[in-house]
Amino acid sequence: MNLTAGPRLSDRQRLNWLRLIRTPNVGPASFRDLVNRFGSAETAIEMLPELMISGGARRIARIPSMAEAEAEMEEARRHGARFVCIGEPGYPPLLRRMDNPPPLLAMKGTGDVFALPAVAIVGARNASLAGIKMARMLAAELGRDGHCVVSGLARGIDTAAHQGSLATGTVGVLAGGLDRPYPPENIGLIDEITSNGGAIVSEMPFGWEPRAQDFPRRNRIVAGMTLGLVVVEAAKRSGSLISARLAGEMGRLVFAVPGSPLDPRAAGANGLLKDGAILVTEAGDISAALAPLTGVPLPLPPAFQEPPDFSTTAPPGDDDRYLVLEALGPVPVGIDDIIRHTGLHPAQVFMILLELDLAGRLERHSGGAVSLVLLDT
Repeated sequence: MNLTAGPRLSDRQRLNWLRLIRTPNVGPASFRDLVNRFGSAETAIEMLPELMISGGARRIARIPSMAEAEAEMEEARRHGARFVCIGEPGYPPLLRRMDNPPPLLAMKGTGDVFALPAVAIVGARNASLAGIKMARMLAAELGRDGHCVVSGLARGIDTAAHQGSLATGTVGVLAGGLDRPYPPENIGLIDEITSNGGAIVSEMPFGWEPRAQDFPRRNRIVAGMTLGLVVVEAAKRSGSLISARLAGEMGRLVFAVPGSPLDPRAAGANGLLKDGAILVTEAGDISAALAPLTGVPLPLPPAFQEPPDFSTTAPPGDDDRYLVLEALGPVPVGIDDIIRHTGLHPAQVFMILLELDLAGRLERHSGGAVSLVLLDT
């Protein structure tokens, strides 16, 4: 897989991509819709205030200035990191093919590791010694089989997975900024990863301290950049099970290592096996299941292109917005259902949903469903 070929953004384009994705209420989906609609991040930024007002925003979100974007770029350089945009060489190829991938990643390391077929290994932070040994062994053997091992740099199983695959290539995904690693005791491990041909990535800004809600976003990236995800020790309610659910929704293979029914740390993994996860007792179980997927050409991801007839369709009016708002509620509904129910042109519906998203009034769900955020009165 050639990760060096392909177009690159200009410095100005990269700065405007950074400004746009750092704007409040602009997530991966709305970022894509904005670039699709207006052709560039720079033009989209100019249109943001008008769109937010149309969506019913109570106040206009502050858009980062060019100087602030340049300052974050400089901060990245100071930490030996860079920003890689979707579609550019070095962006994780599997990540491009999940729903709403991060438009831009902060990355430290060579990035060559993304040319290897990737497997995620995740599990309990308070892992048993047996679980840690198993994770380290699986990671080492998968690495020798030619796989890159991806994990979230947490304590316990994640740390063991990274340690086991240091010599063959591993990727750590952070929930906070690249300069705010968590837990702090893994700073040395991060340095080892980047100096041994691996990489560290994050979609969050430099200076961002990770919050509880940031870890599911981190887990989504871990699952998204891999062909399969292995759970080694996980309680019934754990972030590892969130990762497994996300992996399954993305069509990735889900594996689990069985554990003692008497150990609550194994309850989540055992539950996955009951639900159909692939049982793992050795690395060969994983390699054999992934073999048919390795080297198979991947389907092309949706391009950042303006949808047909977008520019020739009349902009939505207030009556159109009322129809869409009436169709929405706290229960997720499909966009196709909204289009059929309202009778509006798809471009008008997409524009109204984009306005609501930018105003902080829309929540997006897996499978393209959306729901209305009920604002406090």
